[in-house]
Amino acid sequence: MTSRTGGRAQAAVLMAVTIAFAGGVGPVGAVWAAVASTTASGISGPQAPTPVSTTPAPPTPTSSPDPSTDEPEPPEPTETAVPPTPEPTVTDEVVPPSEEPTPEPAPVDDSDDTELAPIEPAYANPDVDPASWIIAIAVLLAGTAVLFMIHRRVPRRPPVDVELPHVSPEVHAEPAVVLGALESSGEAMIDAGYSVVSVTEALSDIAAVNGYPTAEVVVFPTALFISASADGQLRTGVVSSGHSALLLHQVEELNDTIESAQSGALPAAAVPSRVAAIRRLPRPYSTAQRVIAYMFLSGGISMLLGASWAGVLVSAVLGVIVGALLLAGARAARQYQALITVGASFLVGVSVFLLIRTEIEPGVLPALIAPLIILLPGALLTTGVVELSTGQMMAGAGRLAAGSMQLILLAVGIVAAAGVVGVPARDLTPAQEPLGALGPWLGVAAFGVGIVVYQCARPASLGWILLVLYVAYGAQVLADVFLGGVLSAFVGALAMTPVAVLVARQRSGPPAIVSFLPAFWLLVPGALGLVGVASVLGGDSGGVSSLVTTVSTMVAIALGVLAGTAITGRLRSGPGAI
Repeated sequence: MTSRTGGRAQAAVLMAVTIAFAGGVGPVGAVWAAVASTTASGISGPQAPTPVSTTPAPPTPTSSPDPSTDEPEPPEPTETAVPPTPEPTVTDEVVPPSEEPTPEPAPVDDSDDTELAPIEPAYANPDVDPASWIIAIAVLLAGTAVLFMIHRRVPRRPPVDVELPHVSPEVHAEPAVVLGALESSGEAMIDAGYSVVSVTEALSDIAAVNGYPTAEVVVFPTALFISASADGQLRTGVVSSGHSALLLHQVEELNDTIESAQSGALPAAAVPSRVAAIRRLPRPYSTAQRVIAYMFLSGGISMLLGASWAGVLVSAVLGVIVGALLLAGARAARQYQALITVGASFLVGVSVFLLIRTEIEPGVLPALIAPLIILLPGALLTTGVVELSTGQMMAGAGRLAAGSMQLILLAVGIVAAAGVVGVPARDLTPAQEPLGALGPWLGVAAFGVGIVVYQCARPASLGWILLVLYVAYGAQVLADVFLGGVLSAFVGALAMTPVAVLVARQRSGPPAIVSFLPAFWLLVPGALGLVGVASVLGGDSGGVSSLVTTVSTMVAIALGVLAGTAITGRLRSGPGAI
């Protein structure tokens, strides 16, 4: 009986080893497979004879007794070799290395996951309304036709008519007289919002035409340093400036005065009295008219931001309140202006957050931004970027810091309002029922009329300012279709710069800076910044993306202005574009 069992065990072992080798398991794996197969077949040593005796008899006669007598010894070593279990444990330790190659492709998969997703071009955006860019093309064509008709230079109107003392032209004025002219001119230009580059160029020209070509001029947003040497003596003047902003009608007269002083038509001794007369000019519009104009201004901006009719109404009403508050606080001391800014934003924030709890759907972003548009430092930030781009590091950094602080003050008021009344779950998105394709273009007209009256530009400047606004906005809309948001700001600024310069050459046209300032407000780079700062102060890290977009927009506008100025070259009128 033992010989028969051993023969079957040997056959099973040999078969298992053969199959294991054929499967590529390896020698140790083959041994372990053989052991497992023998165990599975019921052969486990001396206890196996009992089940073997119960097996059918037919295979028994076939086995010959002679070979079986020689075969009992080989199975016994095999059975004695089976108990050592370390080999299965060794095979367990060896099998995992055979599985190690499988995690190696993992880094390749991770690198595939980091690939950038495809980005469609701007013109492939299905949400773009064809009517908007068709209207933009029509507006740009109309603007081009107007510019073609006025391409001839017409002498500008004379400067403001004020009584001046009779001063004979001087080839070489006294140093004190020239310093007085430079100080009064520079201070007024800084108050008007000119960049330090434009102020430096204008003052250098005035000094040179009065016999001091080597005069040194150092300009900052809040200070002015001038030195001129004569007869071996150095005269220096220092002026603190930037404390009393000029309105647009005063800026227009100041531009004409600076032009006359640069050409030598206006003597240096007459410049201070002329500048003082400009500061005393009466406003062309009453306080009530300016408050109503702020209503149009706020409503127009809300149309540009995608408000519904309800949102336009809310923005207009809040515009009346904010406009009256700003005019009332204009006479307050400078140190209290920050409180007025925070108070206005807090009032607007409380009103909007309470309204969106009702059934009224004004659109959160238009209702928040439009009434505060004059307080947004879009022009200040853009001028700062221009100055940094032209190497004026201290002046540019100072303007950027002041503009950023203005954004923070506005955001503090909005965040405080949200903390007082709470904010329901709403996104800062346009209203659910916007006005349609014509809404923004009507908003440009409302904004232009409002800004002209509120900032007291001359009535004759309204048409020219609207021309610059429509060209800037039309170019921006059309570029947004093909180039995207940030580059559209560059194209808008690039398009409006030569138009503003050509307008400034007309008899009734305002100076370039007068039409530039409303265009800066129209492009509203400060609006995105306000949203971003308010989001960050409220604990939302997503506001950082809005701040990045704001910085990109400001840089794009500044580069567009610089590129447009380079294209126009000597077509510039007056002391510069900005």
